[in-house]
Formats: sequence, structure tokens, C-alpha cells
Amino acid sequence: MTVNFPPDFLWGAATAAYQIEGAAHEDGRTPSIWDVFSHTPGRTRGGDTGDIATDHYHRRREDVRLMAELGLGAYRFSLSWPRVQPTGRGPASRRGLDFYRALVEDLLAHGITPVATLYHWDLPRELEDAGGWPARETAHRFADYAHLAAEALGDRVELWTTLNEPWCSAFLGYGSGVHAPGRTDDEAALRAAHHLNLAHGLGARALRAALPGGGKVLVTLNPAAVRARTETPEDRDAQRRVDALATRIFTGPMLRGAYPADLLTDTAAITDWSFVRTGDPDIIKHPLDALGINYYAPTVVSAATDNAPSPADGPSPWPGCTGRVAFHQAPGKRTAMDWTVDPTGLYDLLMRFTREAPGLPLVVTENGAAYDDKPDADGAVHDPERVAYLHAHLEAVLRALGDGADVRGYFLWSLLDNFEWAHGYSKRFGMVHVDYTTLTRTPKTSAHWYAKVLRTGQLPTA
Repeated sequence: MTVNFPPDFLWGAATAAYQIEGAAHEDGRTPSIWDVFSHTPGRTRGGDTGDIATDHYHRRREDVRLMAELGLGAYRFSLSWPRVQPTGRGPASRRGLDFYRALVEDLLAHGITPVATLYHWDLPRELEDAGGWPARETAHRFADYAHLAAEALGDRVELWTTLNEPWCSAFLGYGSGVHAPGRTDDEAALRAAHHLNLAHGLGARALRAALPGGGKVLVTLNPAAVRARTETPEDRDAQRRVDALATRIFTGPMLRGAYPADLLTDTAAITDWSFVRTGDPDIIKHPLDALGINYYAPTVVSAATDNAPSPADGPSPWPGCTGRVAFHQAPGKRTAMDWTVDPTGLYDLLMRFTREAPGLPLVVTENGAAYDDKPDADGAVHDPERVAYLHAHLEAVLRALGDGADVRGYFLWSLLDNFEWAHGYSKRFGMVHVDYTTLTRTPKTSAHWYAKVLRTGQLPTA
């Protein structure tokens, strides 16, 4: 197995605007769907919101210094759409852009490559009120926003990601309703998926038009490492169905210019897909400079039976699967999210896209784990489980590199403990502990371990 990472490998950490910035009502920022959702009783654990989060908006310099001390080569952050373009229409906000200009300048001054994500789930409320992602117009508004951001920051930011995990935006936001905006409509979820694809294509074109010649465009997906519980035809068909909805609904049009035929058949009782207009696939299939892959745990499925029911206890994020597919917990150790620790899923995904998209570089844009981290009596935060998780998953990346995968970088999720969406502040993914009362930052054992990997380009032997 390859033992060294390439010398130009991009080592980083990632965050998202609503999860860390706070300052929800400052400098002209207007509410996003997550502001509305988190302020709706019963939507988030403990009624937690991102109003303050980790206060990164005011602690930007401290956080960038911390990144530099840890030796990060890159930082993947998201722009807050309602901070950059309040209400999702019209001109950009100077004050909103000034924050990101200052952040980028701080990063560059410390030798850290900025990687900007345009959309990490914080749709302006006004656009949701006008129909949200199920409405085609939202994709065009996204393209306008992309152009504004690239014009303002493109001379200093070379790497741009259009969307982060559009599956979550579409199917958790409009299917199961466990994420903002909290709608539960299968047909709307499928419409949202298409218009997110369209937004990616239109946004990528807008970026290309505004960026200098060296700018690079990515998209970040969370493809599922789907495994059939058995090799029976029924379980293999369940695997196929979930793969279509989790992965190929995005990679089909983005990489091949067409939706998978089996996906259209599986969902024919829900929609006739007439919202896909002539020319849309050509727009969506815009050349990428790299594909971002987020991975946390595998998905195990079987055919639904009386003993293994499909997820019908409430609204499902899997339109077309109810009554046909059952989901199971994969065996093995689990994180605080109750997700199985299984690095082979990351290896499998890297090799899958090496086969399916030859010549397209890959970047692991998110990978990490939540554990119940607490400071000890001396204030130190030891997280050996996270160190073991990271070690195993980086070994999987090394294995993929040795087997021919063109993996260009790895971004740990997350830099800081933060607002974990519907889980509020109950789940800690950070390599840096945040005291949510004082907002004090304390690097955990995993941060120091990761810093050593970055310095040496090797995994410790013990």
C-alpha cells in the first residue's frame, strides 16, 4: 500500500456558514430557511439556533490563527447566501462581502488556500416563500448569486464549490422534512433535486464567466456507499433503488447528461418528470475540475418485509422506496450519531468514481465523526476515538491512491464543534472543542494528531 501522501496533497478542514458564523441579524443579513426552521418549536434539539453558533463572524482572526497553528493547507468554508445577497435578489451586500474578503485575506496571509462553497443549505427565506428549490426560478437566482460572489472574490479564491450535498437539501428538506424548510412532499423533493442540479450547471457557468483563467469549479456530493444485506435479487434491487436516489440522481445528469432510466421508472407514480426541460441536461453537465465526495458511514438495505419494514413511520427521504426498501444498521463500532465506523465505504466510493469518471480528480471534502468530547480536569480534550476514526479513513484514502485513484485532497469535518443542524449543539464533530458558554476554543488530541499528519504527509504507525 502507498505509505506517503503526495507532496502537493491539499490538507484542510471544513465548516459551514450557518453552523459557525452567528451574527444572524448583523450587517444586513436576512433570515435563511435555517433561521426560520431553528426558531420553529420542536424542529431542533433543545430549541437550539444558529443565532450565535461559535461566533466565527466576530472571532474570524482567532480562528484563522488557530488554523495556521495547526498547519492547515486549506480551509473550506461556505458563503451565507442571505449575508452576501439579502433576500436572494438584487445587488450584493457590501458589508456581507467585506466579511468574506477579510476572511480570505487572513487565510492567504497565513498561507492557507481558501475553498469557497456557494451553497451549504441556507436558502434565503424569501426564495423559499416564492417556492424554494421545487421552483425553477430558484436555480436562476442561484446563478445570479454565484456571479456576484465570483466577481467579488474570484481574484483571491481559486477553488469554488457550487453545492454541498444537494441530496440533503432536496430529500431531507422537502421529503422527510427533518431539515429546513421542513416540507414533506415526494414530488416537491424530486423537483428540488432537479432544480439543484440545474442550479449547479447554471452556477458553474456563472462562475466560469466571472473567474479569472485559473479558477476551478467543483461540486460536493454525499454519494451513498450502498450495500445489499444479502445477494438475493430482491435485496440487490433495493440497493439499486437507493443508489439511484442517493447518488445517480446527481451524477447521472452532472457526469453523463441524463437521469438514469431506472430512477425515472421507480418514481413514475410520483411524477412524470415534466419539470425537466429540453436543454437542461446539457446545462447540468458542465465540465468539472474535480468532484468533491463527503463520506461518513455506509448504507445497508434489503427488500422490505413484514420483519424489516420500510421507513414508513413518518415522511421518508426516499420517494419510490416506501414499501420496497428496508434500511439496516451496519455492524461495527458507532459514533455519537449512531453511524457505523466503516472506512471501506470511503475506499469503495473513491474507486467507484475512479472507474465511472476517469480523468476527473477527486477530493474528500468532508469526513469525520461526532463523539461526546469533554474537557478533563486540566481543560484538555482527549478524543482517541476520533483519532482512530481519522487514521482508519486516511488509510482508506492511501489505499485508494495506491490503487490508482486521483485523490487531490482531504478536508476533515469539522474544524470546530458547532451547530449540528436539527441536533442543535448536542453533537460535536470538531477537532477543536468549543465551550458554548464562553466560546473558548481548545484543540483536541485529534487536532494535534492531524497537525502531525499534515507536517509529515504520513500516518503515524501507532
